[in-house]
Amino acid sequence: MIKHIILIILSFLLVCLSPIYSQINPLEKKLEKVKKREKPFKKKKVKLPKIDLSNWSVTVPAEQEDGKPIVVEPPEILDYDSNMDLRPYMYTDSIRGTIVFYAEPTNATTPNSKYSRSELREQMVPGDNNVNWTFSDGAVMKGKLSVDKVSRDNEGNHHRIIIMQIHGRLTNEQRDLIGQKDNNAPPVLKIYWDKGKIRVKTKILKDINTPYEQMLRKDAWGDDEGFNFEQKVGFRKFSLEIRVSKGKIVVVLNNADYKVYENIHLEKWGVFENYFKAGNYFQSRDEGSFAKVSFFELEVSH
Repeated sequence: MIKHIILIILSFLLVCLSPIYSQINPLEKKLEKVKKREKPFKKKKVKLPKIDLSNWSVTVPAEQEDGKPIVVEPPEILDYDSNMDLRPYMYTDSIRGTIVFYAEPTNATTPNSKYSRSELREQMVPGDNNVNWTFSDGAVMKGKLSVDKVSRDNEGNHHRIIIMQIHGRLTNEQRDLIGQKDNNAPPVLKIYWDKGKIRVKTKILKDINTPYEQMLRKDAWGDDEGFNFEQKVGFRKFSLEIRVSKGKIVVVLNNADYKVYENIHLEKWGVFENYFKAGNYFQSRDEGSFAKVSFFELEVSH
C-alpha cells in the first residue's frame, strides 16, 4: 500500500515539474554552447628591444641643476625604464619591441650645439669616455629603427633629425697641444632623416695640405655637399649599417643601397679617435616642435 502511494506521488511530481524542466534544459544547453564558443583570454605578448645598453651612455633634454642636460651611464642606464629623469625621453614600447627616443627643444643642450637630443653615446669601456677607436682599428654599427612622429616647420616640411653619427674626439695630448678646453672634435659622419629620406654628410679638409697641429682644430674642416639615398623610408621600419676601416666609410640602407666614401680626407681623419652615436638628435628650435624615433635593434662591433 505504501509503495503504491509513493509511486502515485512520484508520478504526480514528474507531471508537474516536466514543463519547468523543459524550460530550464534548453537554457542550459544554450549556455553550454556559448561556453564552447568562448575563446580563452590571450595575453598580449611583451616584446623587448634587441639592444644591450652595457656600452652606451645617454643624453636627454632634461636639465640638471647646473642647466646641463642629464647624462646617464652604465650601469644605471640599464634601468632606464625606472629612471624618472629619462622616462619622458627614453622608454620601452613593449608592443613594438623598441626603445623610444623623444626630443623637443629645451634649454638643456650640449656644448657646441644649440639643439636638444635623446641620443646614445658609445662607450667601449662602460662609464669611460676616454677609450675610443680609430679608423685603423675599424668599427661597425648596425641598427633597425623607425621615425614615428615629427613636427613640421612653417612651410609644412617635417623637421630634420640626426639618427646616427660618427663623432671625432681629441686625445688629452692633442687637446693640450692646441690649447682647447675639452676633447671635442667634429663629427666626421652625420646620417639624417630628412623629409622621409636618408641623407648623409661627411667632413672634408678645407686645405688638403693642412699640417698636423692645425688639422686638429675644428675650423680646418668643412662639410661635403651631402648625399641622399633614392629610396624613401618615410615612417616605416628600416635598417642602417655603418662600416668603418682605414680611410673608408660605407653606409648601407636596408641591406640594398650603398654609399662608399674612400678618399684623402678620410685618410687624414685618421689622426682622430672616434665613437658612435645613435638616437634622436633633433634639428629644430621651433616652439612646439618635437620628434619620436624608435630603435628595434642596435649593435656595435670592433
